[in-house]
Amino acid sequence: MIAALLFAVFAALMVIGVPVGVSLGVAGTLAIGLANADVQWFGLLAIAQNFYAGLAKYPLLAIPMFVLVGSIFDRSGVARRLVDFATAIVGRGPGMLPLIAISVAMFMGGISGSGPACAAAVGGVMIAAMKRAGYPSPFAASVVAAGAATDILIPPSVAFIIYSVLVPSASVPALFAAGMVPGVLAGIALIVPSVWLARRHGMGALERDLPRPPFWASLREASWGLAAPVLILGGMRMGWFTPTEAAVVAVFYGLFVGMVVYRTIGVRDLFAILRDAAELSAVILMVVALAGIFAWSLSTLSVIDPITRAIVDSGLGEWGVLALLIALLMTVGMFLDGISIFLIFVPLLLPIAEAYGWDPVWFGVVLTLKVALGQFTPPLAVNLMVSCRIARVPMESTVRWVLWLLGAMFLVLVAVLAFPQLALWLPEKLGY
Repeated sequence: MIAALLFAVFAALMVIGVPVGVSLGVAGTLAIGLANADVQWFGLLAIAQNFYAGLAKYPLLAIPMFVLVGSIFDRSGVARRLVDFATAIVGRGPGMLPLIAISVAMFMGGISGSGPACAAAVGGVMIAAMKRAGYPSPFAASVVAAGAATDILIPPSVAFIIYSVLVPSASVPALFAAGMVPGVLAGIALIVPSVWLARRHGMGALERDLPRPPFWASLREASWGLAAPVLILGGMRMGWFTPTEAAVVAVFYGLFVGMVVYRTIGVRDLFAILRDAAELSAVILMVVALAGIFAWSLSTLSVIDPITRAIVDSGLGEWGVLALLIALLMTVGMFLDGISIFLIFVPLLLPIAEAYGWDPVWFGVVLTLKVALGQFTPPLAVNLMVSCRIARVPMESTVRWVLWLLGAMFLVLVAVLAFPQLALWLPEKLGY
């Protein structure tokens, strides 16, 4: 009865508009209190302990740093220079700007690891450029939002850091390596329908007349941004620093590029950059801490084992259970952000994965792919919210374009389900 009340209170609070983190914390606190009502409420001491334990994890230190990196590179002008360089390579013509938008978004994923941050950085440059070239604003917003969704797959990734905290058997370097191939495949899968739709509907007719940036000049300007993923990922692979230390190195590298090389960031800009990063980091970490209370109440109420046994013994089989989980997460992904999905469902789903012997790294990539789909699936799509705000269009106007992009990325999810080596080959090759 208390377990049912736990989920009922959480759902009710979400329906009336209470923030996800607060809903998790209140529901977990109520369940713990009721379960320990006969011991003079001493059980409530577990609330403070689990709130602290949810934050006291070394890998979580990387989150505010990578968020700060995204804010720094957003303001430094790296995205604009990368767009110029990509345009110099692929040239002008119908469908080329969507290709450039997704490619630059994928590359920005190797710097910030945050989908909304990438959508803001790339959207600020590409949406205006696409509108000038004759692309409809809803289409431009859809393309940028979908391209930014690859960021949580391409390392470094905040989502993978959260997953590694919840699943200690999956290390951060292994998850980073595992996300690379599916992330690139997702980007390619998004490019195909984007270019096809642009050409089929005659979008971008004015693009052909726009000037093409000179190659060597744009390469010189973009070289500092191009070097950032090499420094971050190469440094981790060479053993120079851990993922958390890599985030700190990336912060100082970004400040050097913005303040010394490009001189687009002044001392007065630092306060706004630090404030924005602190606010976003505080929201993420508060949700993580409050979810720790919810997860502890789940474990102490013995909710997870009965659910696991019921699903495993349902007769659906391994593929049936996988299809059920994907359908569940696709539905939930329409209403919850990715971090909340991880924090709520990973403790419930991990025993099912263990029962079937699924590799925890592969399972993390599958869940992250689902979260990536949710980032541009209406009605609650964080990337789409950002890009629609920049394009100044309502989210419902993007549905006709978003559905094509969702279908393309879903095919990548099916491929990773059918061929686990797409995710596991690179970690095994690198020895993780």
